[in-house]
Amino acid sequence: MTDDSQNSGISFGRGAETSAKGPIIPKSPTEALRPERVPAPPRRSRKARSQVVIFLNFLMTMVVAVCVIAVAVFFYAMSAYQNPGPLATNTNFVVRSGAGLAEIAGSLERNGIITDSRIFRHVTATYLQEGESLKAGEYEIKASASMKEVMDLLKSGKSILYSVSMPEGLTVKQMFKRLADDPVLEGELPAELPVEGSLRPDTYKFSRGTKRTEIVSQMAAAQQRLVDQIWEKRDPDLPIKTKEEFVTLASIVERETGKDDERAHVASVFINRLAKGMRLQSDPTIVYGLFGGDGKPSDRPIYQSDLKKETPYNTYVIKGLPPGPIANPGRAALEAVAHPWKTKDLYFVADGTGGHVFAATLDEHNANVRNWRKIEAERGEDPGAAVDAPPEADPDAAAAKKKS
Repeated sequence: MTDDSQNSGISFGRGAETSAKGPIIPKSPTEALRPERVPAPPRRSRKARSQVVIFLNFLMTMVVAVCVIAVAVFFYAMSAYQNPGPLATNTNFVVRSGAGLAEIAGSLERNGIITDSRIFRHVTATYLQEGESLKAGEYEIKASASMKEVMDLLKSGKSILYSVSMPEGLTVKQMFKRLADDPVLEGELPAELPVEGSLRPDTYKFSRGTKRTEIVSQMAAAQQRLVDQIWEKRDPDLPIKTKEEFVTLASIVERETGKDDERAHVASVFINRLAKGMRLQSDPTIVYGLFGGDGKPSDRPIYQSDLKKETPYNTYVIKGLPPGPIANPGRAALEAVAHPWKTKDLYFVADGTGGHVFAATLDEHNANVRNWRKIEAERGEDPGAAVDAPPEADPDAAAAKKKS
């Protein structure tokens, strides 16, 4: 009987695949148990093994690493820039004129206001637009101020402001002395004094480091604008032809009274006297003729003998206005001369209360003078001091008296 397995040609087991392709080769038990060989991995392509590819991969890795570090540094710098600073108490900080960002940053760190000058310098540079800078001046830095708050303050220019006051009626020399004595202002004053009356009395604010010449320029420009403005709107019937005469008369009014409600009245007296061709007979003009811009010593009265001293400014001797101002008039005095009261008064004398009493006639004035002398006697004033010179009579009244 024939074996069915042989007749069918079917094989089973590990050799089935081999037997299908060829004859079965007997294997020993050792060979049968040996693992089959695993195929070797495919070889890398020449492109993958290229040095350029390797370098590009390295370069990409470095770029990513640098970006990560840069982002970390950026967030650290911005955090340090905006966090509260090390300053324990408020302090003043000076930025000198012409200082650059690096110098300012270093100075801030040395003064304990910021912790890192490099962070301040580089981050601040990103905040400043084209043409912007940290401005010179003296600043008050608040305690725990962040670098950004410090930058905002220095960029704003809101520095500590000082002031120097120039009251009305000071001469140019007296104003210059105040500027010279100010400890915050810097630099020398102009070698040549400006013209008397050309500086505006006012309070001037400035920051540390401001030059004295800058304040003088401000004062001169301010006075010029003020005089031009008031002169343009003056009353049309004034017996004053030029701005120089206008400022000269205003300076006399300024020195005659410090009371706001009297200035226009005093101005009317001088305007009336000028219109009649009378001498002004103003005591402050005597003082300026004797002492100039230095001013009269406080313990030196005006004596009767001073009234007769011939100087270009002594309006008891000269007729009309003196050759120039005797002080720097303020707005009120200028306005008073531009718009004087409409009166017939030709005389005035002190009333003992800081003001004056006015009169239209010589008889009224003489009575007022007698009253003033009585007040002076009660106060024990120096009898050698001049209380009044013989007043000049009204020429119109004298002419009318002759006719009668």
